Amino acid sequence: MKYLLIMQVNPEILDALSDDERKLVMDGHGEFMKTVQDSGEFILTQALGDPANSAVVTGTGGTPAVTDGPFLEAKEHMGGFYLIDCESKERAIEIAKMIPDTRIKGLSIEIRPVMFSCGADL
Repeated sequence: MKYLLIMQVNPEILDALSDDERKLVMDGHGEFMKTVQDSGEFILTQALGDPANSAVVTGTGGTPAVTDGPFLEAKEHMGGFYLIDCESKERAIEIAKMIPDTRIKGLSIEIRPVMFSCGADL
């Protein structure tokens, strides 16, 4: 079963980290990726840009409307994700707990089952 591990980011929390804490998080992501690659459960990861540089296309029942920025006003946003393939939701939770963000108060990982996927190498 594939799961999307969505990193929920709060820029205020990240900005408040010391250089040492920031290094631990970044190094931790490298260690996490190696661990999950070695286990054969890793598929893909992507880091996303600042939502201030995004656009939203909204259905209107006619011509879609386009607006700048994130869809909702919120402190948190999707900062990136890992796509994994593992045996169960319980294993996906175990894997998510290895992501260093889970050790920082105010950051979280949302775990969502993938219902459909399509791509050249998926």
